[in-house]
Amino acid sequence: MLLVVVVVAAVVVAAVAVAAVVVIIVIAVVAAAVVAVVVVVVVVVVVEVVVVVIVAKVVMVVVVVVVAAAVSVVILLVVVVVAVVVVKLSAVLGT
Repeated sequence: MLLVVVVVAAVVVAAVAVAAVVVIIVIAVVAAAVVAVVVVVVVVVVVEVVVVVIVAKVVMVVVVVVVAAAVSVVILLVVVVVAVVVVKLSAVLGT
């Protein structure tokens, strides 16, 4: 009878040990999954920020180029208008 109790106790202890190992493994897997999700979220956020910064800089460069081109066209038009006015005034004044 004592032998049966010892065997049952040993089986119970072994089962508890196996259960403890399984719980530890499950906790480790869950922790690894949480860490992986956090890493992926951080990488996605960093990539989004970098992409937004790059896009913003490209848009800024395009705006500067367009504004510079527009200013150049306006300056050219002013020069042409002034030249036409000077020519017309010269013709009118007979100089």
